Amino acid sequence: MRELWKLVQSPRHLLVFEAAARLGSFTRAAQELNVSQPAVSLAVRQLEGALGVRLFVRGHRAIALTRAGEQLFEDVAAGFARILETARTLSRQGKRSHVTLLVSTAFANYWMVPRLAQFHRDQPGIDLRLQTSEKDLELGEEGLDLGVRRGDGCWPGYDAALIADECLVPVASPGFLADTPEIGDLASLARQQLIHLEEPFRYRPAWHDWFGALDQPYEDMGSGLRLNDYALVLQAAMAGEGIALGWRHLVDRLVDQRLLARIGPWEWKTPSGFHLVRHRSLEPTPQAEAVREWIIGAAP
Repeated sequence: MRELWKLVQSPRHLLVFEAAARLGSFTRAAQELNVSQPAVSLAVRQLEGALGVRLFVRGHRAIALTRAGEQLFEDVAAGFARILETARTLSRQGKRSHVTLLVSTAFANYWMVPRLAQFHRDQPGIDLRLQTSEKDLELGEEGLDLGVRRGDGCWPGYDAALIADECLVPVASPGFLADTPEIGDLASLARQQLIHLEEPFRYRPAWHDWFGALDQPYEDMGSGLRLNDYALVLQAAMAGEGIALGWRHLVDRLVDQRLLARIGPWEWKTPSGFHLVRHRSLEPTPQAEAVREWIIGAAP
């Protein structure tokens, strides 16, 4: 480092040189760095004098890098880019006193919210914030600590931990079933008033997938209530509007509370699951790590 200091005289000279080379102008570099144009010109001349080479060809209204300037700019720009990314990461860590968890509205309402009281007892110093979305947003781009995704657990750039298998069962309100003739087989179930989930942005298993997995012929005739949010599907089922497909990790608690009831012994366990994910581009904070471990431990 002593040799580098001797060669460039001041790290500020490198910052000024990078701005001038990137912008192609001493004037624009001065504006970006909030200094005068003569100050930029002086810093570049001092750097050239220290290195013993010309870095720019000066024209009347323009400047251009020499070959030596191009070589230095390539390395300086790459080094500053790495330093900037590290500085951003450290700054985010310093500013992030809370942990953000990206989930669907259904997961928030029926999995996370019922467990929040226990979470706050176990982790009293952590400010956990739920952000809901019906899209699988990129956590790295959005600066979000954690998220829950449905799939096989393999997403480039992500670490994933399985928190629930995908197991689908038919459910309805006890009141709806009390007013419905007994459903003794899949054929009679297929003729019932079914509630359909039709998410606009991502695939979710539908009734035709469920019946197909159980080898029961089924044709969707377009009837039945159709909703684009799974939280609304469960609300409609609890309100007696029909029979819904229930993800067991969300509906088992509602069944235990007798807000919903399972219909028959039928269930379909798909190859997918629900995973707690984090993006590797974001250095996890101790708080985010604690939330991650808590959710994994709370999963059945």
